Amino acid sequence: MDEDMDNREEVPRRPWDTAREVPIIDDQNTPWKLIKLLRFITLCAVALIVFGLALCSKTSFLLLITMSSEGTKVIPEEQKPVSLLCIGCALITSSVLLFLKSVWKACYKTSKFPRVATVALVFFFEFVASAGAAILTIVAMPHLDIVTNVTILNGAAFLSALLQMVAQCTAKERNRFLVPSITGLLLILLGYGLFVALYIMKDTRDLNMAMWVGLAVGASLLVSFNWWENYFGLISEHSNSLKVRVLYYDMKRCQNILNMFSSLLRIAVTAAVLGAYVPLSKMDWDVVRSIPALQTRVIAITVGVQLVSSALCHWFSLAACKMHAMRRCFILPLYLASLSVMALLVIPVIVYYQDYRLNLNGTTTNFTHYCNVVVSGRDGNLSSSVFPELVYDVTHTLCFLDMSKISDIGILTGSAVSWWLGLVLCTIHLWHLSLYRIQRTQDLFVRRMYEGGFIEQSLLLNTRFEIRTKDKLKGLKNVEPAMIYLCATMWHETYEEMMNIIISIFRLDKYRPRDNAEFNDFSFEAHIYFDDAFMDIKGSRGRHLNHFAKNLVEIIAEVYGIFTNIDEKMFIKKQQHPKQKIIKTPYGGRIVIKMPYGNFIIIHFKDKERIRHKKRWSQVMYLYYLLGYKLMSKYYSRWKKGEDESSLKQDIQKEKHNTYLLALDGDTDFQPTAVVLLIDRLKMYPRVGAACGRIHPTGAGPAVWFQKFEYAISHWLQKTAEHVFGCVLCSPGCFSLFRAEALMDDNVMKRYSSKSLEASHYVQYDQGEDRWLCTLLLKQGWRVEYNAASDAYTNAPEDFKELYNQRRRWGPSTLANIADLLGETTVISKRNPSMSKPFMFYQLFTMISAILAPATICLMIAGSMSFMFNMHSSLALVLSVIPPAIYLGLCFKLKSDTQITVAAFLSIMYAFLMLVVSMAIIGAMVKDKTIFTPSSMFVIIMAIIYSVTALMHPQEFPLVFYGFLYIICIPSAYLLLTIYSMVNLNNVSWGTREVKPAPGSQSDPTKPKSSREKAKSALQRFFSCSWTQDCCKKPSQRPERRSVAQEPVVEPQEEEVDGPLNTIVDGIPTTNLRNEPVYDYPYQCWVTEMKDLCTDMELEEGSLEKDEEEFFIDLQQKYLEPLPMDKAKQEKVKEELKSLRNKINFAFFFMNSLWLVATFTLQTFEVAIFIEVPKVTVELESLGQNLKVDPIGFMFIIGFAASVIIQFVAMLFHRLNTLIHYVAFLNTEPKPVSKTEDIYMPHKKKVVSAPPSTEPSDYGSGSIHTSEIDDQSQMDLDYFSSDDSDDDMFPYIPTRSPDDGTLV
Repeated sequence: MDEDMDNREEVPRRPWDTAREVPIIDDQNTPWKLIKLLRFITLCAVALIVFGLALCSKTSFLLLITMSSEGTKVIPEEQKPVSLLCIGCALITSSVLLFLKSVWKACYKTSKFPRVATVALVFFFEFVASAGAAILTIVAMPHLDIVTNVTILNGAAFLSALLQMVAQCTAKERNRFLVPSITGLLLILLGYGLFVALYIMKDTRDLNMAMWVGLAVGASLLVSFNWWENYFGLISEHSNSLKVRVLYYDMKRCQNILNMFSSLLRIAVTAAVLGAYVPLSKMDWDVVRSIPALQTRVIAITVGVQLVSSALCHWFSLAACKMHAMRRCFILPLYLASLSVMALLVIPVIVYYQDYRLNLNGTTTNFTHYCNVVVSGRDGNLSSSVFPELVYDVTHTLCFLDMSKISDIGILTGSAVSWWLGLVLCTIHLWHLSLYRIQRTQDLFVRRMYEGGFIEQSLLLNTRFEIRTKDKLKGLKNVEPAMIYLCATMWHETYEEMMNIIISIFRLDKYRPRDNAEFNDFSFEAHIYFDDAFMDIKGSRGRHLNHFAKNLVEIIAEVYGIFTNIDEKMFIKKQQHPKQKIIKTPYGGRIVIKMPYGNFIIIHFKDKERIRHKKRWSQVMYLYYLLGYKLMSKYYSRWKKGEDESSLKQDIQKEKHNTYLLALDGDTDFQPTAVVLLIDRLKMYPRVGAACGRIHPTGAGPAVWFQKFEYAISHWLQKTAEHVFGCVLCSPGCFSLFRAEALMDDNVMKRYSSKSLEASHYVQYDQGEDRWLCTLLLKQGWRVEYNAASDAYTNAPEDFKELYNQRRRWGPSTLANIADLLGETTVISKRNPSMSKPFMFYQLFTMISAILAPATICLMIAGSMSFMFNMHSSLALVLSVIPPAIYLGLCFKLKSDTQITVAAFLSIMYAFLMLVVSMAIIGAMVKDKTIFTPSSMFVIIMAIIYSVTALMHPQEFPLVFYGFLYIICIPSAYLLLTIYSMVNLNNVSWGTREVKPAPGSQSDPTKPKSSREKAKSALQRFFSCSWTQDCCKKPSQRPERRSVAQEPVVEPQEEEVDGPLNTIVDGIPTTNLRNEPVYDYPYQCWVTEMKDLCTDMELEEGSLEKDEEEFFIDLQQKYLEPLPMDKAKQEKVKEELKSLRNKINFAFFFMNSLWLVATFTLQTFEVAIFIEVPKVTVELESLGQNLKVDPIGFMFIIGFAASVIIQFVAMLFHRLNTLIHYVAFLNTEPKPVSKTEDIYMPHKKKVVSAPPSTEPSDYGSGSIHTSEIDDQSQMDLDYFSSDDSDDDMFPYIPTRSPDDGTLV
């Protein structure tokens, strides 16, 4: 009752203002219900597939062994070497695959040679294991019964159980899995005892059988040496012997070379055993060349099923583990596989035997009689059916035993059950295995290969073993989280665009509360860098925030209220927000806001008169502030206090490795899950320097529709191909996650902060800054990836002019960066393991295709005109070249706007032409009743590929309907736009988001000021510096403020373009004014104005700490100080840009001209040179006509189609991995906080633990607190202290999974 009364006392300021406008906060775009249904279907399918493949692999392998047994009839006695050869192939296939993979890695990655002692150790165990597998399966098992053959392979867990005991005892800790290991070892020994007793007791004088039994027992024990590495690491970790630890470290460091040589050793040993056993058994290899067709078919099908099912079972088992479905889709299906194989092989034997007894009409018989009369008396004829003969062969293996005796059946069953239970107990720890959300193969399976002969044992025993204790589980909960800095750049975003990104940030705050221990995988801060945020106001001494910046503050206050009260009760609403900080800084100002769940959002308002503006310089600003100042400064302070330098270096390396920057645009809309999925990519691989998500353009109109399909095709095919076969070349700045360690690498951040000094720099550095940053990362050996599961939405240009201006920046920048990478192919392919020379050749072909796009479009139009109007090909080519040639000439003479107007008119004409062409191609296929022409085949293949690709992205399938608009706009996009971009290459203006100056501003902030305005501004600044102490506090130090003039736009025409160009500072002329200015504006300081304007969010003025203020002053002077105007230099740069434009345009259009001239020449001499292709119908019947195709165009079509097919294959592979990631995310991600109720109700229990003070003191007087880095295991230190970049040494950041008890 008292609590309710206390709540009633907290009445809102405006109790009458109860109506709310709540924007869409939940994820409305991701079909989570469909994804959850797909997860259920996927898990069921994977479980069945793993079970079925293991069943096929084991059954086919046992059938091969059965067919090689003495007395079986499917394969005659003289042809037994064939089945033995197939068994050997099944054993060495995985070794061959591992050898090829190791050779590939040795060619494209750094491989180190191991020490002699390491080689000797590995070779010993590999020799023992391979010899045991070969002797067991080739020599011993053909002489045993089918039940024993099914289960004796489970005895391969013997050494694993023993080493588990040793490893757990060496750790000197109490472990709950020690008892299962001991019990499993005893059961395996019991199984061997029963097996020996059964076979030896049958005939103690049979020395041959005693020999086969001894070989089976000894060889199966040798097979158990296969997985010694799984426990050697744990033993070495707790060993006091330095030699043991050095051996293990050398093994992991040189694993690739060791795998290569050990694979060759295993192949040689298997071949030696097989080659020696055949002649010793008095068999002849010559029969291999003379096998009857029927037996060949049986053998080929059996061994084919075995090889394929084993490889696929390994892959799907890996997928099951990565999806966090180990219990349902991996362990349980493999456990049941052995039992099911036994049932599959034994049940037909029983059925056939019972049928035989029923057919005797009550005559007494037994199993021995059945074997002698039916099984041994058959002729082995395979003409009728193979299955009965296989059943009889399996029965023959059981004829040695008297299956009519209960004792024999009991002993046989006891040994089988003992072996199976022993395997289960030895792998019981897998039910509680710690997993990360997306796990790498080498972290799941210790060995990089499987054993095809005993697939389920190899997969279960090869899975990583870990010692789990209560202390260790407690320690895993306190693992250091990653630190994410959200860095958004703004300039002239609209109210709705700002609302999108602010809601996204507050949404992430709700998803990951700062002080909630349940969510400990990462914490974050949001930083918004607002370019050109200040303007001069008439009648004010100081500069004030423009209306864009004020809109941002208003939006933050509005969104703050939405997220504070969105889940509140009817009468508990909070309209007044806690106090927030407003701070004056050397670069302008900042507002620090603590969001409802404890995370901070910091808005940095940049004054272009104090600091260089434009997007790249904002990025340089936050790179040096967040990574240089916040990350590194504290370590220098600790170093000055005398702390050990080596330990500090390790701490720095760890924090750099686990600190990420999420680059955002000012209009990006994203969900928290998209951020988490991107973080997974960087956590998974230590050499991933950046990862981008799927960018969706938003807006309305034909221009946006075109971009929707264009973005879809680019992400579906191009980015996936780059990700699979190499690296993504451009991680968009609107939504990409970067690793701090990669950004702080040599020649990255430092090079990125360099000024443009040459004409080519303006094109490569400033026109596509995100692509250039990725180029620097790729050159340093970092990998850039694409994650299709991370969706982000950004506004796209909605009108034709803005779209052309945007692509005018992107096109030349893309070509410049690709050319930069191709120019250093040899160096990059050696330094970056993901950038192979074949991948660079693929990029070369892509670049050539882009360069020749105008000529290709002209040829396409010429072919269409020739087809429709029945004119000569050469005449059609001439006519098709005339319009773009005229447009090319006009672009050198007309203004930019006029060029775009002409392009728009031509685009409409070309669109109608493409519509007619499309209908004509379809009509020609119907008329000629054939689709087997180059143009028809090309169209059909592309349509099939794009349709299937869209079906693989079901949530994006409606985008296919925009494909028709994309097709008719191809000439505009690849012909006219290319010409416009190349001719305007010297125009380095931004070209988008151009707006008029805000009302009330003294002058346009982006245009140079007149002499009178400069003098007036100087006088205002003089009075402002003298008198602003009366209205607001002034920082202790402030750099001199200067008047700013915009860098002139270098275009082929004299036109002023309003855009965020590189700032150039003009000197301040001294002018004597007699009249003092009148300061009648209500606010003389922007801080005072903002404090009065923010009614629902009280702003409290603070100040920077001295060291932070000095940092920004130094940063401005070093990298970001506005450059003084130098007219001579500007003219020089202008001329250099024009010269560069002319050179590139000459080479560009000269190559296109050569392509057109070559085609024109071939068309002129068509009789001699053209390729004639006969026309056929759909039924492949000849039409009696030949189609003439020029070889150059045909080869280009073939090359383009090949590249699309390559991209399609990469897309399929990428979609499978995306599905695995989605399922793993749904299985492991803890549910976010569902209610924000009572967060600010001090008399009620809080949902999340927030700090007692809502004042952001960390940003009022210094940096936000960052947690100290905890010490990790010695293996982690080995990783960071070594120069080797092997993925096995990377420490991950786990969190607790709510479902399977695994770690995320």
